[in-house]
Amino acid sequence: MTLNAHAETPKVGDKAPAVEGKDQDGKPWKLADQTGKKAILLYFYPKDDTPGCTKQACGLRDRMGDLKKDGIEVIGVSFDSSESHKAFIAKHNLNFPLLADTDGKIADAYGVRREAGKNIARRASFLIDKDGKIAHVTDVPSADVHLTEMKDAAAKLKK
Repeated sequence: MTLNAHAETPKVGDKAPAVEGKDQDGKPWKLADQTGKKAILLYFYPKDDTPGCTKQACGLRDRMGDLKKDGIEVIGVSFDSSESHKAFIAKHNLNFPLLADTDGKIADAYGVRREAGKNIARRASFLIDKDGKIAHVTDVPSADVHLTEMKDAAAKLKK
């Protein structure tokens, strides 16, 4: 297997890659289980408890009421372990699951591994509609841009 076996980053209108993983408590999570039920904000971030990642996670936490009203479930993904995720969630009172993508399978399915052989994802958010299609992609380093763009995309999705 080559290290460059990364998928392209999905674009708006693409079918979202059907990924699955385990959350901070070891509970399995599958995108396929959500299709037809709710929209998913699947966001990838570099590292638990670093400034930008904390800002983004806390921003999502603080907007959870609106996101839930819009029928959107938030799922965070990084290469960190479930233990690291548990500590990050506890420290910042996060109110959504974090998938421990320690082998990078989820990051690779979305083409967001920062570089071959490195266990770090770049900051990228995918708003996936109820039908399992990508409704919006934000693929920039700024946590603020992610929060703003996803808020606007969520409002559009509701219409």
